[in-house]
Amino acid sequence: MRFRSAGRSADGLGVPVSDDRRLLVRYAWLSVVAALTTMAIKFVAFTVTSSVGLLSDALESTVNLVAAAGAVIALTVASRPADAEHEYGHAKAEYFSSFAEGAMIMFAAATIAWSAVDRLRNPQPLEHLGAGVAISTVASLINLVVALVLLRIGRRRRSIALEADGKHLLTDVWTTVGVVAAVMLVGFTDWDWLDPVVALVVAANIVVSGVRLVARSSRGLMDATLPEDQREAIEEVLRHHTSANALFHGVRSRESGHRAFMSVHVLVPGAWSVQRAHDFVETVEADLRAAVDDLTVDTHIEPLEDPRSFSDEGLDRRSVPPSAQPGFARRARGDHPNL
Repeated sequence: MRFRSAGRSADGLGVPVSDDRRLLVRYAWLSVVAALTTMAIKFVAFTVTSSVGLLSDALESTVNLVAAAGAVIALTVASRPADAEHEYGHAKAEYFSSFAEGAMIMFAAATIAWSAVDRLRNPQPLEHLGAGVAISTVASLINLVVALVLLRIGRRRRSIALEADGKHLLTDVWTTVGVVAAVMLVGFTDWDWLDPVVALVVAANIVVSGVRLVARSSRGLMDATLPEDQREAIEEVLRHHTSANALFHGVRSRESGHRAFMSVHVLVPGAWSVQRAHDFVETVEADLRAAVDDLTVDTHIEPLEDPRSFSDEGLDRRSVPPSAQPGFARRARGDHPNL
């Protein structure tokens, strides 16, 4: 017997839909505007100074623009309710956005490194450093404000696309700080070689950021289990409802963008009526949804007295002999591996 429950509001297919998810698209558009603005400002700074370090900074802003546009598309798709072809919703679209952003970040790093190596082989003096530094500082302040907004909203709403965009912009801020410091040092020392060296350091830093984004997106696309804090919250709820008349096993979980999914087998006395078992499961599911945001729960009820109820405790649902039945006594005392 299976009962399926969805968290908070739900569409016709029983999958939760948070109306405010659509509002995240507006924040993604803020990132697009910021990327356009800072990209233009930084290219002006490069034109004024001929600094390859400032060029690397401007190229990263170009990636910001493409990534922000991708986030807009991904969040627009992710906000759609479930349909007949996507019964679990479209939340995974955010992973494609952050994966693409990570790949573009690494491409930008390669472009920066190429320019830096070329400048090391063919050094050029920098010009109008004061103006270039001032222009880049303005762009950095814009990115800082937008990055903090995106990170706050992305973490609050559990949006990997917005959070990735915010982290990328914050990386851009630190990149600009390092480049500006290096350009100023070149102006004081006439060490022209320092400019491309800093660009190479920037490229390495960007690669690290890109690898992390790709790794996190891959984890989501592979249906990784929920984060540890959420699994602990689930464990606590199941422990609270465990008694001689109620046991839990076969707990599985996965995350999909801002949404969380889990399934669990609920063992209750076979003499219970369907109504009583249903009421108990509804209470458990309500507590689980209260413990984990945007959680969809799938439960499977089994009779405590039937040895077959214990044959699917493992993740692979392997068969075990009826001798597994004595394990019930241990579980009834509370020593039960839920997760």
